[in-house]
Amino acid sequence: MLSVAVGWHIYEATGNPFDLALVGLMQILPIAGLFIVSGWVVDNLQRKHVLIACAALQGLVLLGLAYSLSGDFDRVTVFGLLLLNGVARAFYMPAVQAILPGIVPHEGLEKAVAVSSTVWTGAGTAGPFVAGFLIAWLDTDIYLLLATLTLVAGALLFYLPAVTVRRPTGRGLAQLLEGVRYVYRNPLVLPAISLDLFIVLAGSVVALLPVYAIDVLNVGPEALGLMRAMPALGAVSAGILLTRLPAMRQAGKLLYASLAVFALSIIVFAISGNLWLSLGALLVYGASDMVSVNVRSSIIQLATPDELRGRVNSVNSLFIATSNDMGSFRAGTVATVLGPVATVLVGGLMSVGVVIGAYWLFPTLRRLDRITDADRLSENRDPA
Repeated sequence: MLSVAVGWHIYEATGNPFDLALVGLMQILPIAGLFIVSGWVVDNLQRKHVLIACAALQGLVLLGLAYSLSGDFDRVTVFGLLLLNGVARAFYMPAVQAILPGIVPHEGLEKAVAVSSTVWTGAGTAGPFVAGFLIAWLDTDIYLLLATLTLVAGALLFYLPAVTVRRPTGRGLAQLLEGVRYVYRNPLVLPAISLDLFIVLAGSVVALLPVYAIDVLNVGPEALGLMRAMPALGAVSAGILLTRLPAMRQAGKLLYASLAVFALSIIVFAISGNLWLSLGALLVYGASDMVSVNVRSSIIQLATPDELRGRVNSVNSLFIATSNDMGSFRAGTVATVLGPVATVLVGGLMSVGVVIGAYWLFPTLRRLDRITDADRLSENRDPA
């Protein structure tokens, strides 16, 4: 809701599209600049308290935006507040990922990740939709409502159990960089994080949906709304199904199969000239992505020792944020040269190449049977 509202009000005040780019930049810069520090904080402090502090900071930011955007527009103040919100996100993302294994039984983590991913996707879908109506109804008072919701969420976080965190070993810079070193050395975590980066970087299509709707499928805004909803609908449906199924077997091969389906859905969408076929391809796109996200997220959690989860998840958060934004940037840039159809088709073929290359490069991931085996397999590196 915040991303839609702040984009609307800033563009309404300035009329400058570059300011919309700055909104995204303010959210990414702190994650990139603080990922080493944020991971160390999450591993050294009570993660519950980190989450509460982040919610409090975001609530204060939203109150500041309510005041700043209701009067004369001051770019420095507004973008400064958004930068602070990015700082809160830089600490919140690794903390909320790292705390999950501490409050869920080991054998239930796979389904817990599926529930978490489904709720996250559902919120990401409903939030922008609801924000449009709230902006029309409340205008800048929407930030007061968002601040209230955020502070209520912060209060609910007090009910989380206090999870004992094993103190990290090492000192100084070595302790700060241990998360990066662990990701590099681990035969499961590095492939899981790398696959997310490269598959999204190569295959992201969401940024080009308006172009496809207008120039390729020749449909109106109603159909565009359906196109935007299909990936989320597929993801939520797959997430709900995953919570109902028994524990996965042959999880590594299932991961590669879901990524292959993801890549093929991109190719089908690229060459489709029919709205219904395109909607079906986008539905499969979202569902297959949810399966791969669930497997990869579970692997990262189980393959990482608790004392390193904050630092490893901070690296993962950086990769996720970078892949999403850079994937959209790549799609938009290449489309200006090749056109939308060729851009999406090339992205789909590159995604197929990523899957094939990763299948042979990462044998430990390929051999993974049960996701709960990830901690045991992590003890052995892939052969050179």
